[in-house]
Amino acid sequence: MNTYSDIPKNTIAFLALCKEYCVVVEGASDTELPAFIDTMLRLLPRLYISAADIPQSDTDDYYVTQALTEDYYDNVRRRIECLMGEDDSYLEVFVDDMKYSDTPICASIAEGLADLFQVFYNILATIADDAAEPQVVCGVVSAARDDFYGYWSRILCNTLRAINDIKCR
Repeated sequence: MNTYSDIPKNTIAFLALCKEYCVVVEGASDTELPAFIDTMLRLLPRLYISAADIPQSDTDDYYVTQALTEDYYDNVRRRIECLMGEDDSYLEVFVDDMKYSDTPICASIAEGLADLFQVFYNILATIADDAAEPQVVCGVVSAARDDFYGYWSRILCNTLRAINDIKCR
């Protein structure tokens, strides 16, 4: 069994935050909305900072396995949607189609949080093997960092903005 002493501390911190996020989101139906909002407002910025601090790997040989099933994704999304109630929808302005639209574009907090759950769940599932070498763990997390800049950082920021709006009303 590896001790992972060769893994940078910020990579370990990122993985711990991913795990914490997944636990919170999976338990959304057992949480009151104000507590859930407060938790997301603490977790999402930390996840952003932590992902941005992940060192880039020297190799492109690693990737994140798509482990989350569509049914489980939908289950998680529905739990959050039920918890959010009428606060789930918000107007999205950072969508490319918005430039050409005469009507507002609506987005869902539940979908954004479920999309992030999928990212973090898949990262954790990919490195769940206790026999995974530290180089593999670092490579997978580096691949997640690349996905962060290419895809999920926008989801995180947009969803955070909508959640912050609920808190500040």
